[in-house]
Amino acid sequence: MALLGLQQYRKVGAHGNLAEASPYQVVQVMLDTLLSRIAEASGHLDRGETAAKGEKIGKALAIIEALMLGLDKERGGDVAQNLDRLYDYASRTLLKAHLENRSDLLKEVSSLLREIKLGWDGIAVA
Repeated sequence: MALLGLQQYRKVGAHGNLAEASPYQVVQVMLDTLLSRIAEASGHLDRGETAAKGEKIGKALAIIEALMLGLDKERGGDVAQNLDRLYDYASRTLLKAHLENRSDLLKEVSSLLREIKLGWDGIAVA
């Protein structure tokens, strides 16, 4: 069940051949792509490109959903629960940023997700 989100993201094929990647590597790519989509949305917002902004935020939300689906809440304990809450907050904040055209909220979400990315990148994979 925890791999459902990873499997869905692999189907998207957004970054070449992820079929051979480990779950750890897939999450790395997902977080990188998520941060890129938020940065792109911010650029579109600054330029007044509403449709493109909405498209990038929509793609970011889909990645967050896949990350949430990939959490193993049974074995992940407090870490999985905290990530679930953080991803939920990020989703709601991205929607608010989109509806209210607020770049400050995009920056807030990006900052939170960068912290997760730094932690994830610091995990030693054996």
